[in-house]
Amino acid sequence: MLAMPPGAFAVDHTDQKNKALTTAGLNLIAQALSIYDSDLRLVVSNRRFQEMFDLPERLTVPGARFEDTIRHMAAKGEYGDVGDLESLVQLRVDQARAFEPHYVERTRAGGHTISIEGAPLPQGGWVTVYTDITRTKRSEQLLWARSDELSDQVLAHAEELSATNRQLAATITALEEAKRQLTEMESRTRLMTEMMPAHIAHVDASGHYTYSNRRLSAVIPGRPSDILGLHISKALGASAFARVEPHLNDAYAGANPVFEFTEDLDSRRIRVAFTPDEAGGVYILSMDTTEETQARVALQQSNRRAMAAQLTSGLAHDFSNLLTIILGMQGKLENMELEAEAAEMVSATQNAARRGGRLLNRIADMTSHRTLRPKPTDMHALLQDLKILATPSLPRGAGLSVLDHTPDALLMLDAGMLQDALLNLILNARDACGSHGQITISAHSVSRIWIKITVSDTGPGFSPEALEKGLNPFFTTKGGEGSGLGLPMVYDMVKLAGGDLRLSNTPTGASVTLRLPYRAAPAISGGLALLVEDNEDLRAMFRDMLIDLGHSVIEATSVDEATALVADLSDITVILSDIKLHGSGSGLDLLDRMQGTGLPCILMTSLPQSDPLHQSALSRAPVLRKPFSASQLSALIHSEAAA
Repeated sequence: MLAMPPGAFAVDHTDQKNKALTTAGLNLIAQALSIYDSDLRLVVSNRRFQEMFDLPERLTVPGARFEDTIRHMAAKGEYGDVGDLESLVQLRVDQARAFEPHYVERTRAGGHTISIEGAPLPQGGWVTVYTDITRTKRSEQLLWARSDELSDQVLAHAEELSATNRQLAATITALEEAKRQLTEMESRTRLMTEMMPAHIAHVDASGHYTYSNRRLSAVIPGRPSDILGLHISKALGASAFARVEPHLNDAYAGANPVFEFTEDLDSRRIRVAFTPDEAGGVYILSMDTTEETQARVALQQSNRRAMAAQLTSGLAHDFSNLLTIILGMQGKLENMELEAEAAEMVSATQNAARRGGRLLNRIADMTSHRTLRPKPTDMHALLQDLKILATPSLPRGAGLSVLDHTPDALLMLDAGMLQDALLNLILNARDACGSHGQITISAHSVSRIWIKITVSDTGPGFSPEALEKGLNPFFTTKGGEGSGLGLPMVYDMVKLAGGDLRLSNTPTGASVTLRLPYRAAPAISGGLALLVEDNEDLRAMFRDMLIDLGHSVIEATSVDEATALVADLSDITVILSDIKLHGSGSGLDLLDRMQGTGLPCILMTSLPQSDPLHQSALSRAPVLRKPFSASQLSALIHSEAAA
């Protein structure tokens, strides 16, 4: 992301042309004109303004400060003999902040008289017109002194005054048009910046916001949106400002820093670009790059795995051949008549070689082209199944608790890889606890950014060396019993998903925390579902489930009825059928008839898994074991739709 240069909100060619015409028109006006905004900074002025007060170029560019202009004019004697210069400047600034419409006439130090007419603008700030009325005042004086003998001159000056009034009226008209165009330009710029998925703002030299597109709270949750006039430290909060401040100081010094930081509330990754302007302020562009960072982490892990596969595949092949030769030779030795001690050595050698083979298989798993296959996943069901799978492997004195605070929504996860990883962590925790202890799995979402899963135990905790090296391949604290690949495989899975993993100790034991990107499953339009069930009570219950999931439902009780409905209705999107049905056909026969239609078919049954029909169905289609929940049915429908 490139830093935003000054003037990043460029108008189109027509607007540039109109701006140039407006500037040229203002320069043709005989009066001096200036427009200042509510922050007392110059917005626009014409050439006559610079000439009338003999101003340097820096005080006539947009952004020039009103107080600097007053100070310059007072120092040159514009207001006569001034005792305390700064007091005069402060007085003028205070008057400007409490601006009221006015008309005054003032005689300058050189003897010229000017009229000053000011009016406020609806969006803040004011416009002022300065007219040299020296000749008009001279006419008035002549009129009083020599009204009889100079009547002709008075008439001439009166006509000149009328002309001046006409010029003033024309100037006011031009100012109205300039005001209209400026308002339109500002509206277009604000609309454009409000539509951008980023926070765009400007702070002045003191760090106070002079512009913001009201998107700060979208980028950094919990921060205010209305921040005009606030100091950047108050708008961002102490923690975020501490990370931003060094780069902001660099921008004030003239640099164009682009950097990223992680905010504290929900660990979003924020990218910020600072661009200094000519008036001493800084333009700010900040974006939420959390998803981009997660994708980058996943890509980096894939690249690392590909490189590791290249490095290890050849070595693993050669080593596998060596192990095969060793096992073959030991097999021959085993068949010979050997002494007891030699037979024990042969057996030990065979066990070591087989263990080496298992280790090669684990290495192959880590470096193979294993790809993440996220599918809509019900976290409640995944954690419930995990507890059922893990509990039999625990000793009688060990307990397993699952604290499930995950959302009800389906999430895009590779359920198989995640469950394998968590089971690996549970087994590690079991080994740490021994025959007695407690293992706890807690899971919750973090602001729809992360899914956070923690596996903790009441064992002795990680040693300092394990905290440092626990994620390194082949590091183990189990001696010859461990391969040192368990935690690295879990780390590999988490990184492939774009998440991260942290090892830590708690007051009661060890803790492993996984953070996976929160990805809600895409909404699938319900469509028309064909429900094939011959039990009326069950059919009513399944119909309600499908309707709650957004489907329209049409029903059948047999294979023949279902086939006829599919032939007549082209808008059926999914079929949910029992295996055993009314009549001679079964759900398997329905699968045969649906071949070639492309319709996803989901079977359901209350038959035991050992039943031949159930076994055959498992090899051909997804099968739901009765009873099942609406979330299980929804996950399977989403999975079939995404396949």
